[in-house]
Amino acid sequence: MDAVFRALSDPTRRQLLDELFREDGQTLTALEERFSMSRFGVMKHLRQLEEAGLVVTRRRGREKLHFLNPVPIRLVHDRWVSKYAEPWVAGLGDLKRRLEDTMEKVFEIYIRTTPERLWEAITDPEIRSKYTFGARIVSDWTPGSRYEMAVPSGEGLLGEGEILEVEPPRLLVQSMRALWSDDVRSEGTSRITWEIEQVGDSCRLTVTHDQLRDGAHGEIYGGWPMILSGLKTWLETGELLTTPGSLRYG
Repeated sequence: MDAVFRALSDPTRRQLLDELFREDGQTLTALEERFSMSRFGVMKHLRQLEEAGLVVTRRRGREKLHFLNPVPIRLVHDRWVSKYAEPWVAGLGDLKRRLEDTMEKVFEIYIRTTPERLWEAITDPEIRSKYTFGARIVSDWTPGSRYEMAVPSGEGLLGEGEILEVEPPRLLVQSMRALWSDDVRSEGTSRITWEIEQVGDSCRLTVTHDQLRDGAHGEIYGGWPMILSGLKTWLETGELLTTPGSLRYG
C-alpha cells in the first residue's frame, strides 16, 4: 500500500485519476491536453500510477488506453474503513458510479496464490459463493456452454450467460446478462474477461468488463472491487471479507 499512498500524495496524479473517473479508457494524447505540462511529465505521473496499480493500460491497435483501477483503493477501504462504514455509505458511491458513461471497465489485483488455485476459485461454485455475496455460479466451463448465477437461497437467478473462451488456468471469457433488478435487466448482455498471469509467487488477475452500453447502470460493474477484494482475502487468508455486498445479499 506504500506505492498507493505515494501515488495519491501528488495532486497531479489525483487529477489524472479524476480525469479517468470522468472518462475511462483515454489515450496519453487526450490526457496530455488537460494538463499544462510536457508529454513526458504526464507519462511520468501515469507510470507511477501504473506501478501502484491505480491505472491499467490496454492496447487497441496503435493506441494505448488508460483505465482507472479502483481495486487498490478498495483494499485501503477494507483495511481501515469498512469496519465503521454502514452499507448506505457504499450506496452513495454506487449512485456516483451510476452517473458514469463508459463502455469498458478494467480491474487489476495481485493475489499470493498459484494460477491453478486461482482458476479453481473462479470456477468452483462453492468457492465462488464465498466472495460473490453468496451467489453460486454453475457451469461445465466449456466453450458454448451456459452458466447460471443463483441467489443464495437457490430460488431465482441473479444472472446468466455463455462461456465464450476457456484456457485453464490462464483465460476465461464469458457473456453476462444481469437479472438481479429491473434496472440492470434492461441493460442486455455484456462481456467479462478473466486473465491470469503468474508473477513470482503471486498472480496478476485482470478482469475486463466490456461491451457495456454507454451510460450503463453502475450496478452491473460497480461490485467488482468488492468481489476481487473478497477473492484475494479468501485465497490469502481463508477468511471471508465483509463488504456492503455481502451484507446486502447474505
